[in-house]
Amino acid sequence: MSVLKKITGLGLVLGLILAPGLARADAEGDLWEKIKIFSLVLHEVRDKFVEKPKSDEMVYGAIKGMLSTLDPHSSFLTPEEMEDFKQEASGSFFGVGIEISLRDGLLTVVSPIEGTPAYRAGLQAGDHITKIDDKNTKDMSLTEAVKLIRGPKGSRVTFTVSREKSKSILTYTVTRDLIPIRSVRSEVLDTSYGYLRIISFQGDTYQECLKALKAFPAIDGLIIDVRNDPGGLLDQSIKVSGLFLGPELVVETKGRLEDQNVSYKADTEMVLPVKCPVVVLVNEGSASASEIVAGALQDHKRALVVGAKSFGKGSVQTILPLPDGSGLRLTTARFYTPSGHSIQADGISPDILVPSRLPPEVEVLREKDLERHLTGVNEKKDKETEKKPEEKPEAKKDGPAKTDEFEMPDRPLSELPLPERLKFDPQLDKALTLLKTNQVPNKFAAR
Repeated sequence: MSVLKKITGLGLVLGLILAPGLARADAEGDLWEKIKIFSLVLHEVRDKFVEKPKSDEMVYGAIKGMLSTLDPHSSFLTPEEMEDFKQEASGSFFGVGIEISLRDGLLTVVSPIEGTPAYRAGLQAGDHITKIDDKNTKDMSLTEAVKLIRGPKGSRVTFTVSREKSKSILTYTVTRDLIPIRSVRSEVLDTSYGYLRIISFQGDTYQECLKALKAFPAIDGLIIDVRNDPGGLLDQSIKVSGLFLGPELVVETKGRLEDQNVSYKADTEMVLPVKCPVVVLVNEGSASASEIVAGALQDHKRALVVGAKSFGKGSVQTILPLPDGSGLRLTTARFYTPSGHSIQADGISPDILVPSRLPPEVEVLREKDLERHLTGVNEKKDKETEKKPEEKPEAKKDGPAKTDEFEMPDRPLSELPLPERLKFDPQLDKALTLLKTNQVPNKFAAR
């Protein structure tokens, strides 16, 4: 059979599979011609490459290449990666406990997850991972990196890390463990102020928050801490918001298709007494679902937001299972707060700015710093008016508090006596002071 006949045959198959997409493509240009080029290349490689390639590897590689031209949150998941994703969404996996992303082509730590092996070992936000064991991470995809980082319990993985600010190369050997994503932690501060720490939004987060709120004694105020919370499940952020708002609008999504334009109201009952004042703590690591909760409580005047400007991940990812067990993680819409503010690349601005206290070498990483990120509304305005974004003034105003003599205790802050803990945590100190001095307005209660 000639190459031309082979290509025509495959083209027919592709035509059957992609018919709806191709109908739209006819109006847009030459997509069909590009599909024929792809078919030609696929057959040439399959028939003439020096060693017989595996069909699934070729097709998966092509799909990954296509998705790499989109935003940093869209990706293709092999059947194995799809299983890992399901396990993580359920609340646990074997690994070291770091959130990673790509910045300027460099594998970068967004945040070590609290209480995990990576957190205890000393990996920090902003660290550039140059090697995982003996493999160079240059041009490595996120899915490849995750595959190398995860492994059996008790096995070890070595990270070679570059810290840009201190110009130092560091090596960390971390023992993999079960990473149970404990989504909620709570305590009472100074005898009468509730503290609710949401570490991530997993399948049990709403139930855990509900349990914590019901277990509190009568409190004079509540601090909701979503700092370094990378987000998680949308439905959980909506349900959690309802614990403080009742059946109010929490978030809206807007995309290209009509069914992606949705207004989400909480379907849970308000549990926290409406007169109880609330402070929400955010920082550069607060992303996605945590920004939804902070934005909803801020817009409804239910809480005062304190801390540093959040990460700015305001996009919706839809997981589409595929017939062979693989999956497509595709960005399909943007998030908007109840007042219509787009979170994407902009984040949540605190009502009271308290810079994060970080080591001098830690570099702040936000959504707008990621390659191919979806353009934010404010970025669009900058381009339309041909004004340069005022990065330096903002960084100076919103940058972390860094000193040459930075010190941190040798154990987690949550284990320290409260007076000592507040010395190391100015954001928590500010939140508690605002509550104790009755400086948290509660306009929600006056409705």
